[in-house]
Amino acid sequence: MNETRLFVLAALAKRGAMHGHQLRRDARLDRADLWSRVKPGSLYSALHRMEAEGLIRPLRTEQDGALPARTVYEITEEGRRELRALRDEAFSEVDIRPDPVDLALVVSADLDRTLLRGYFEDRLAVLKARVSRFEHHPDRHWPNQTRADDLIVDHARMRLQAEIDWHKKVLTDIDKLEAPQG
Repeated sequence: MNETRLFVLAALAKRGAMHGHQLRRDARLDRADLWSRVKPGSLYSALHRMEAEGLIRPLRTEQDGALPARTVYEITEEGRRELRALRDEAFSEVDIRPDPVDLALVVSADLDRTLLRGYFEDRLAVLKARVSRFEHHPDRHWPNQTRADDLIVDHARMRLQAEIDWHKKVLTDIDKLEAPQG
């Protein structure tokens, strides 16, 4: 599943023709990094690939003052078919990936418990910081925010909370793990 491709095609289908800078700005305003793996910096290369595949086409070039010229893209019929296929794929797949921390924990018997505890405390602090970004969400709506947007923010926040709960459990049980071999 290519989330960047889905994001670009959906944005062009929903909002109409745009240039890469507008897409990047929308990704930032929509806080796409909180609820997807869409990276604003990857949008330009995605645009070029999708143009080569016939999913989007250049509509015009705009230049505003001394800014560089920008190509405005629109979605093609082939792009609309791809958008439907990607959306169907996203709804059909349940993608909960294994976390490498699980494997690291399994092979941590040789680690000092203080060091292991430190790793998990650091991870827990990062997770709590991410959740705090969501706690301020009601005060920071983005343009044209919908109920669906609220639900995806809730989904991301709830997944992070589950991770926080698991990390707390590991920290509670850390002294019950096999002792380091020495």
